[in-house]
Amino acid sequence: MGVLSNLEPERVFYYFEEITKIPHGSGNVEQISDYLVNFAKERNIFCIQDELKNVIMIKEATEGYENEPAVILQGHMDMVAVKKPDCDIDMRTEGLRVAVDGDNVYAEGTSLGGDDGIAVAYSLAILDSTAIKHPRLEVVITVDEEVGMDGARGIDLSMLTGNRMINLDSEDEGIFLTGCAGGARVKCRLGQPADSRKGADHRGFDINERFGAICELVVGGLLGGHSGGEIHKERGNSNCLFGRLLYRIAGKVPVSLISAEGGLADNAIPRETRAVILIKEDDFEILSETVSAVEKELQAEFSTKDPGLYLRLVKKESAGIRCMSCEDTKCLAAFLTALPGGVQAMSADMPGLVETSLNLGILKAHNEGVLAEFSVRSSVESAKYALIDRLRAVTELAGGFIETSGDYPGWKFRKNSPLREKMIALYEKMYGAAPRVEAIHAGLECGILGGKIRDLDCVSMGPDMKDIHTTEETLSISSVKRVWEYLVALLEEKEQ
Repeated sequence: MGVLSNLEPERVFYYFEEITKIPHGSGNVEQISDYLVNFAKERNIFCIQDELKNVIMIKEATEGYENEPAVILQGHMDMVAVKKPDCDIDMRTEGLRVAVDGDNVYAEGTSLGGDDGIAVAYSLAILDSTAIKHPRLEVVITVDEEVGMDGARGIDLSMLTGNRMINLDSEDEGIFLTGCAGGARVKCRLGQPADSRKGADHRGFDINERFGAICELVVGGLLGGHSGGEIHKERGNSNCLFGRLLYRIAGKVPVSLISAEGGLADNAIPRETRAVILIKEDDFEILSETVSAVEKELQAEFSTKDPGLYLRLVKKESAGIRCMSCEDTKCLAAFLTALPGGVQAMSADMPGLVETSLNLGILKAHNEGVLAEFSVRSSVESAKYALIDRLRAVTELAGGFIETSGDYPGWKFRKNSPLREKMIALYEKMYGAAPRVEAIHAGLECGILGGKIRDLDCVSMGPDMKDIHTTEETLSISSVKRVWEYLVALLEEKEQ
């Protein structure tokens, strides 16, 4: 028996647990895609798997629902695969260790993948049922949503007949989402050889071989979170804070960077950054005092937002080693300090909603080059591109260049939405209160898919989840049940 076998709704949690047994981080979706195809074949459900590994499954209407509008159920099969430093799971080859704590499902030592495994589980449970009445169902499960919505961008939906879509990629029960920000991924590069940017003139780093005190710096203890859903909480970004720390150090003593690395995904606020630096033996006391002073400042600054923040300095064995020159290290520190980060503007139309933001989710630095990878988001297209231009300007001033990818449009609010009105009326009938209708700053695939489905009428919904994209991610059991009951009732309710 499975760990979740005693939970209700039984078939939803059965399929959710089956999904967690299959490695399905972004870019590693072949196994989960094949699982979906086999599921459809075993039940004689029409199925298409494209070259990207997107999967479309279609089940015809049950008796009496042939004339009802077709419904598209949509989600994505990939997850943000992150784990704690001491976790021994290889998330490329092994499944998760799910567990239950009260009303919550979680994974031991890793992210859970409720985003968006629960959409897949709901869809499979509906397709598997012979008792649920429904119109024609067109289930669209995409790949690699978490790394640029590549699946949605490449999928062919010309065979679909419906234009009403329920996106199951939201994390707050009782909130119907009807719009979202657009976004893009930006990679800022320094120190790359000229041929890495197609022959353009570009200066690499000066590399020295020096002797001195090798020291490890760690910025850690941060809460992290989703760079769309939790950016407004203004939690500490370990990569940005490392830039501040390095800049302060470089202003006190000559320092050479050996390496630095922080963050696992561009759309997850990084929780820890580790770096190795080289200083003169005689400067260690000054370095220690500087790190201690910066730690006190940051702990005071983030005492409420990130109470667990810490800086750690460990002296390593001395040896000759290749590293960046002091001058280039100081330039890098200035570059990291000058980069924008976090919330840049709030919406003037929807109070409390972030309009424009960016997140330095991945930092990798060594003597051959630097990569600073951002997730940029905005509900205003011109503001999004202005922010990308700002990153380009700062990077070019530092002697580098940028690469952009995964540019996706926002999802605009639709004034006339029969689906939304039907969903609101049913929600009020079932729960005696109106749902909240909102837009979000996080990206959803609805904007891209809206360009592929004529006159798309779409609402996004889902059960309660917390701390998605982190190792503290949880999925509410009771909320999963309520949303399931609502979703089934929605499919079974005929048009007036």
